[in-house]
Amino acid sequence: MPESDVKVIGLWPSPFVMRARIALNLKSVDYEFLEEKFGTKSELLLKSNPIHKKIPVLIHENRPICESLVIVQYIDEVWTSGPSILPVNPYDRAIARFWAAYLDDKWYPLLSGLGKGLDKEAEAAIVDQVVQGLLPLEEAFESCSKGKSFFGGDHIGYLDIALGCFLGWVAAKEKMCGLKMLDREKTPLLAAWAERFRSNAAVKGLIPEPDRMIEFAKMVVAKMKAAAAAAAAAPPS
Repeated sequence: MPESDVKVIGLWPSPFVMRARIALNLKSVDYEFLEEKFGTKSELLLKSNPIHKKIPVLIHENRPICESLVIVQYIDEVWTSGPSILPVNPYDRAIARFWAAYLDDKWYPLLSGLGKGLDKEAEAAIVDQVVQGLLPLEEAFESCSKGKSFFGGDHIGYLDIALGCFLGWVAAKEKMCGLKMLDREKTPLLAAWAERFRSNAAVKGLIPEPDRMIEFAKMVVAKMKAAAAAAAAAPPS
């Protein structure tokens, strides 16, 4: 299968867009990154993902593929050179998919709520849930890695990508809230894994620095507040 005509539609801070980009890097696939403008949706995006109208979208040979984990699986199946991203063993594959769904459905929604103007008590409660939510992942790493460097073993795999894409926001939220989530005492395996993941050649340069993420988060919150104020001031219809 040729590697030409590969594009990714996305925004630089999006962890879900990062999944597609890391997977392509792991497979050494050249691609064009089509940056969306925050707050708008390009004609190409709307055409490529008319159902959900959201990023990321992978376009391969003019055919769009949507949803980040679906994209990662597609990349793994199309470009078979190099290590497999998904586990080969059916049980291991099912377990990796289970924890990836846990991250998207349960853990990340909690993380994304931090730093959005909550009172101290509410924020402390969410922080506790975020940290507690990492504990089963610490156990999952021990089981999935089988004593090796990554969830995928010797190489970055599906679950590494599913969790690692959030590391930029983890660092930003830690700085915003003055806390430590990947604690070397509570989650030593994950803390060491995060350093290895960040330094991998397929990941380097993709995870933004915390200060840049924080500035983006502030812009998002400001736009949300402005939109809410405008809605409140609007006359009833």
